[in-house]
Amino acid sequence: MSLLPMKVFSPEVAKKAKASVKVWTRSLLVVALVAMTIFGNAHEALAKRAGGRVGGSAFRSAPSRSMPSSPSRSYSNYSGGNTLYSPNTGGGFFFFPMFFGGGFGGGLFSLLLLVIVAGAIMQAFRGRGDGEGITGMDSKVSVAKIQVGLLSSARSLQQELTRLALESDTSSVEGLAVVTRETAVSLMRHPEYWVYVSSASENTKFALAEQKFNSLVMSERSKLNTEVLSNVGGRVLQGKTSAALPSEGSLSLEDPSEYIVVTILLAVAGDSLSKLPTLRSSEDLSSALSAIGSVPEDNLLAVEILWEPQSEEYTLTNDEVLTIYPDLVRI
Repeated sequence: MSLLPMKVFSPEVAKKAKASVKVWTRSLLVVALVAMTIFGNAHEALAKRAGGRVGGSAFRSAPSRSMPSSPSRSYSNYSGGNTLYSPNTGGGFFFFPMFFGGGFGGGLFSLLLLVIVAGAIMQAFRGRGDGEGITGMDSKVSVAKIQVGLLSSARSLQQELTRLALESDTSSVEGLAVVTRETAVSLMRHPEYWVYVSSASENTKFALAEQKFNSLVMSERSKLNTEVLSNVGGRVLQGKTSAALPSEGSLSLEDPSEYIVVTILLAVAGDSLSKLPTLRSSEDLSSALSAIGSVPEDNLLAVEILWEPQSEEYTLTNDEVLTIYPDLVRI
């Protein structure tokens, strides 16, 4: 039985192998560090661009009114006269004895009375189908947007919006009105931090208003990487990175060149918001906030408040603000 000769590496070969192992180890360590840095920054960037959202819609609670169909009419005998059956005049029978042959004051009086009653019926139909009020299909609705970029020093604003999102009843018109007023007031409390503004408004028919409002909401929501806190239509969703109600001691000093952006989207019956001024100054913004904060509750059809970053731990750089929100202008 023969034994295979054992291969013996020279010291030079062993030394080269050891050096090669060290090189590979260092390379793997560098790759790991780079990966940690990239993914760590990506996570921080995601959290930094995470926003909050609060609001809801009352469009469904304001059903549209349209002209009723022509009432069906049938005639039958009633006490020697004719009865007019109009099922579309309130769900019951309207009857009027037509005395054209004498009695009850004679034919002239009966004819006059008939004309008065017929006029009242036509007026009722006209009132149901003329498009008056917030539910008419042809009535006007203002869809508006106000956007404000504030210095990160307005840190309490993030807290107030977070509090609103966690505590507001967004399933009712009353709750939406509170959200609108409180947001306007919160912004008006920090005029010294206003840096950027933008606005847009449009008058449209009620039949198209909800679609236009939803399109505007989708456009603004798409600018956020994610929504870590949301209270819309009474449904609260809270992500892992969203801040709960913060304490006063949780504030930290930030570079004053960093920003917070708040967006207010509204749909209001009438054309009041179509008269908002083009925002070019602090005075314009103050007037606009006062106008939206005083919108009557009955006229409020929808509202959405978005802000980013949601967490008080993050802010946006000047480059991020101007890139993500190109419509903002400096005041």
